[in-house]
Amino acid sequence: MKKDSLKSEKIFQKTICFSGVIILLLLLGIFFTLLFSSLPSIKAFGLKFITGRKWDPVTGNFAAFPFLVGTLLTSFLALAISIPFSLSLALLLGEYSKGGVVSSFLTGMVELLAGIPSVIYGFWGLFILVPVIRFIELKLGLIPYGVGIFTASLILSVMIIPYSASLGKEVVNLVPRDLKEAAYSLGGTKFEVIKRVILPYARSGIFAGILLSLGRALGETMAVTMVIGNSHFLPGSIFSPSNTMASVIANEFTEAVDTLYLSSLIEIGLLLFLITTIVNIAGRYIINKVSVEVR
Repeated sequence: MKKDSLKSEKIFQKTICFSGVIILLLLLGIFFTLLFSSLPSIKAFGLKFITGRKWDPVTGNFAAFPFLVGTLLTSFLALAISIPFSLSLALLLGEYSKGGVVSSFLTGMVELLAGIPSVIYGFWGLFILVPVIRFIELKLGLIPYGVGIFTASLILSVMIIPYSASLGKEVVNLVPRDLKEAAYSLGGTKFEVIKRVILPYARSGIFAGILLSLGRALGETMAVTMVIGNSHFLPGSIFSPSNTMASVIANEFTEAVDTLYLSSLIEIGLLLFLITTIVNIAGRYIINKVSVEVR
């Protein structure tokens, strides 16, 4: 029995190592494929591709800074809008209402939101949300575009709430019951237990859910493309039309007829890949620091 157990453990370890190597090779393959396909653009523009502001396929001038700004603005604004709602849902489903009709209904709705295709969100935003934003812009004395960064951020915030809420709920459920009961026995209220016991214990997992949501927002394409306005200019405000790196690739990839144009679009994809990687590494570092502080 012991020999069989050791043999099974060795096979399991080898399987894990093999899976890790495959994943690493896939990531390296994606990176180098994007890098080699981007070489004409990198040689032609250098760092000006990142810092420049003009994207003009007619004259052959390509620069990704407006799209970089649009991507970061929409993603982080959507994250800021979604955090209060996702955290509230996580606490409600994980602590206040763990079972029953209300919990089952809300859990089903959250899962349904996660499963809706992005193009449906885009249609909803285009026909429902854009007129509302246009009305608000008129009241504020702004140019009534309707489409723009703020509209895209609202759509994204709805799309990413299920990811952070679901993970947050699971983490809240993992808080040891003994800790909560000890806090209640000392006279703590529900709010005090959440503030001083649940949130400190579960914050690394909650942050992981937020990080997952940010990764989802950075790479979202279809819904954002339909409501962001698809402007190549640097946005003047959060209500201005803009473009993200994903949306400009989706819009123009089929129109790229020459090598430099196609290479520039692929270099945007390379930048998006690198930004997502940096965000994930930074998030993992913060999660580890937070976990150490909790211990």
